[in-house]
Amino acid sequence: MLEQGTKAPDFTLKDKDGKEVRLSDYLGRKVVVYFYPKDNTPGCTKEACAFAGAFKQYERIGVTVIGISKDSETSHRKFADKYELPFILLSDPELTAIKAYDVWQEKKLYGKVSMGVVRSTYIVDEQGVIEKVYPKAKPDTNAAEILEYLMES
Repeated sequence: MLEQGTKAPDFTLKDKDGKEVRLSDYLGRKVVVYFYPKDNTPGCTKEACAFAGAFKQYERIGVTVIGISKDSETSHRKFADKYELPFILLSDPELTAIKAYDVWQEKKLYGKVSMGVVRSTYIVDEQGVIEKVYPKAKPDTNAAEILEYLMES
């Protein structure tokens, strides 16, 4: 995992509509960048819906929310439409940002070892520096925990 105080790696990825989004486009405002394993799975859906539920509060304090997985743009579009997700979802099939943020790691499931995205969240400050890291984020509390931190800081 990247550490607090590290310059956040810039990336350019496509959103659910095929539009290119760069992290550096958001310099001057805080950005929550959360990485998740897969669209439409129980944990990832719970996490996305929690961010959607808190979206107006994030907007009110001027924070952009970006979710990233290796799913396709089409998968993201269906996921966003199905659950009315108002924030940015980026597709990273080449694992560009996923590897740059060190969230592509070995995972164990039922004794089987494989590589995959470890659910993690970064808060990037207005200067593009990682302000806070949430490794192994919990899908049901991640959005609220981050919002609480942002409201206090």
